[in-house]
Amino acid sequence: MSRRSRVDRADRFEVEFWGVRGSIPAPGSSTQRYGGNTPCLEVRCGAETLIFDLGSGVRALGDRIAAVGQPVRASIFLTHYHYDHLQGLPFFAPIFDPRNAFKVYGAVREGRTVQQALAGQMVAPYFPVSAEVVFQAQVEYRTVMSGAPLQVGEARVTGFDLNHPGGSLAFRVDFRGRSLVYATDVEHGSPLDADFARFARGADVFIYDAMYTEDEYEGRVGPRRVGWGHSTWNAAVRAAEDSRAQKLVLFHHEPTRDDAGMDRILRAVRKVRPEAVAAREALVLKL
Repeated sequence: MSRRSRVDRADRFEVEFWGVRGSIPAPGSSTQRYGGNTPCLEVRCGAETLIFDLGSGVRALGDRIAAVGQPVRASIFLTHYHYDHLQGLPFFAPIFDPRNAFKVYGAVREGRTVQQALAGQMVAPYFPVSAEVVFQAQVEYRTVMSGAPLQVGEARVTGFDLNHPGGSLAFRVDFRGRSLVYATDVEHGSPLDADFARFARGADVFIYDAMYTEDEYEGRVGPRRVGWGHSTWNAAVRAAEDSRAQKLVLFHHEPTRDDAGMDRILRAVRKVRPEAVAAREALVLKL
């Protein structure tokens, strides 16, 4: 490897999307362009690999890691323990390989640690084998406290408690003067909004829940979604403005929204945020 290549790799800061859908996987011909897998992001900071959420998208990420055939070390950060953010874990191939090592970070919820929360979804009668029996990789579990920074190599990762039923953490990653904020499963309109804007101030990439239209949220189309713990694309735009974020990324797409519907939302957002993108599987953004 040349010196230039080593320098470029050390300075690398990028995010790849493996799952972008909310609530339930939505595979099919009408969602092919944006993707139907539930949340999973891979963030590469220099030599460090950070994985955010273990939705169904993590299966394909695991397959790519396994195909390389080399031992892997990564840090996994969980926003919360709703099933759409965990359901890929039992099918994440690298966690069954004893050569690999993972640190798994999550908050204590309802008195359960991150280890207890993950083990609880892999028990009979819900799953045929338990995590303790089949996980072969070296796995460490660590608690995340809102507002307490964690150091992962040169990257600093900080959580922030969001407005969501049962709780959910946003994460901010700061690396060599650049920053990424990942805030899914958040409902706007709470007293936390101003504090969150300060938390996310100046983010280079701002990934935010944009599940609903205003008509859907208020119940003019379908059931009223107020209190369900998710945001509208209009509120995502406001949150980006309040945070003075550089690039808005719409995330946690409504599972019934097809590609054409996503295109319409993105066109509306770009009238006020021309740089905005809607997250799609295989999208890579370099910071």
